[in-house]
Amino acid sequence: MESSRAARRRARRFPRRPLTYTALAFVAVVGVTAGGTVYVKAQAHSGSSAVSSAATPAVAPSPATATEEAAVAEPVVDLDERLADAMTSVDVTGEQRVSAAVLDLESGDSAVHGDGAFDTASIVKVDILAALLLRHQEAGTRLSARERAYAATMIENSDNASASALWDAIGRAAGLDAANKTFGLTGTQGGDGALWGLTSTTSADQLILLQQVFGDDSKLSEASRSYVQGLMGRIEADQRWGVSAAADGSGWALKNGWLPRSTTGLWDVNSIGRVSVDGHTYLVAVLSNGNSTQAKGISLVEAAAKAAVSVFTAEDASAAASANATSAAAR
Repeated sequence: MESSRAARRRARRFPRRPLTYTALAFVAVVGVTAGGTVYVKAQAHSGSSAVSSAATPAVAPSPATATEEAAVAEPVVDLDERLADAMTSVDVTGEQRVSAAVLDLESGDSAVHGDGAFDTASIVKVDILAALLLRHQEAGTRLSARERAYAATMIENSDNASASALWDAIGRAAGLDAANKTFGLTGTQGGDGALWGLTSTTSADQLILLQQVFGDDSKLSEASRSYVQGLMGRIEADQRWGVSAAADGSGWALKNGWLPRSTTGLWDVNSIGRVSVDGHTYLVAVLSNGNSTQAKGISLVEAAAKAAVSVFTAEDASAAASANATSAAAR
């Protein structure tokens, strides 16, 4: 059964359309019987039979019958526009640039703000591990003990030497791009040579990658997904920033990336992962560049992650307030 939250958002599948309305018209017929009993008949325009409030069949309406038409409207919400509005609260200064994407795992609805390409820095390590696991699945083999050791330090500690070893194991950019084609990523391209950190991606693509890791409709097996999820939930303490800022307590699993560019002296700062808020689960990807310091990049990413999740949590708060107001009025 479709949840009420999903029903309110199902129109997201038609992005960037203005608010529209659907109407249900009906005719109410009011009359009085010879004995003075009031009766009401509701008749749809389709010609369905009338329904009377009387226990026995009603007498035909008098010439004084009154007719009234009413319409019930349901707004269609553009979640991309809602995210764009939320992102106006995020302070972007100087040469900073940011893109964010969010998906509600319960309803499958999503929103994306900004479609430009960004360097991945270390968030590509999730993609590298996913590509490695896919290779083993296709070959019917398992990760070796050494690969598991590399995978743990690559994700939990963001160890670069481990990432380089597994980058070579998957066949570098060619292997990553082949896996991403299977996963459905269309805007991601592996970095040249040994430069895995300069893989180019979009926030929309990172959302697709997160669905491969945390969603049920995935090319990765349940065991592979659980393995990656576990590593992303054990990030070392000094790296627990980013999308986790939008979560309730410890309800998160993430991977961050940060890279000072030698050509500009500015920082790439990114964060991807899963967060839990009020019992609901969201996938969030935030990419940024042009940050004068790593700290400013972290602040930008965390503010954008909160804005992204507010697309859904603010809607729920608004719906609850509306329901409470309606209930109060009824009393």
